[in-house]
Amino acid sequence: MKLKAFLILILLIQALNATKIKDITNVIGVRDNQLIGYGLVVGLNGTGDGSSSEFTRQAISSMLQSVNVKVDSKRVKSKNVAAVMVTAKLPAFSRHGDRLDVEISSIGDAKSIVGGTLILTPLKAVDGEVYALAQGTIDKGFSEGKKSKKETTVKVFDAALVEKEVNFDISSKNTIRLSLEKSDFAVAAKIQNRLNSSLGASIARAIDARTIELIRPSNMSMVEFLARVNETDIRHVGVDRVVIDQRSGTVVAGLNVVVEPVIITHGDLTLKIVSDAEVLTNDKNSISIKNSVVNFAKGEVTVANIARVLQKLGAKPSDIISVMKTIKRAGGISAKLEII
Repeated sequence: MKLKAFLILILLIQALNATKIKDITNVIGVRDNQLIGYGLVVGLNGTGDGSSSEFTRQAISSMLQSVNVKVDSKRVKSKNVAAVMVTAKLPAFSRHGDRLDVEISSIGDAKSIVGGTLILTPLKAVDGEVYALAQGTIDKGFSEGKKSKKETTVKVFDAALVEKEVNFDISSKNTIRLSLEKSDFAVAAKIQNRLNSSLGASIARAIDARTIELIRPSNMSMVEFLARVNETDIRHVGVDRVVIDQRSGTVVAGLNVVVEPVIITHGDLTLKIVSDAEVLTNDKNSISIKNSVVNFAKGEVTVANIARVLQKLGAKPSDIISVMKTIKRAGGISAKLEII
């Protein structure tokens, strides 16, 4: 019984450390593409660009000329229009008619673009080709606006339609490459050995610390082959992640993401994270704040602690991000830092 219980424990530990290959790799060539466009938001109730925004007047004049209305840009004086940049991500394998979320940002002196309508805006990729068209009403009920007095950056869901597909014929390929999210010779070798043992000898070859080349077996399609590869487990302890929302300042981190001793200064605020041996014996608190200096006892310090203290001190999202980035660069945080 003891041996059986021991074997079960070993299997559970292995399961907890198991990671699917798709969680730590990307298929080279299969990625999102960034799109950008310049457009106009109309129908604003006096919250658009002022007369000093010359590029807005020129854009209005050009737009009117496209519908056979000729107006000198110098005579345009409308505060109900705002010039905006529109951005979107075109996911891999997007098809004609798929809808995309877009982010609309004012580039003039508009007070708010909420309540207006984005008129037809071509979205181009780096090659200059139009891949999607965006248009729609910017309404609070169907958008995610930046929480500020001036709502000049708004995310609108399903506001663009895909008009052109990115050609990537994966089915005809016999070889393809995986890219590890983080360079690691040991992990690359683990993936190579695991795939060769489970799917057939010599189908995988680690080229370097980040790249694994795969050869499709003759009895599988490339889609079926990649599906099997992605779902294959390897023993791997994943890297902790700290995710920060740059708009709201929300920090999501594991409970045990610790911060090593470090001292940083940001504006008028100083954070001091010291080792247990350096904590004064007469200081009974693990966290103390005095004269804009925050002292942390090493044994109690996690990313969550720091985020809570910064939020209590009224730090802005940009300040929290700056502090976390600085601690990361100083080597205080080993977890992967992601800003969304």
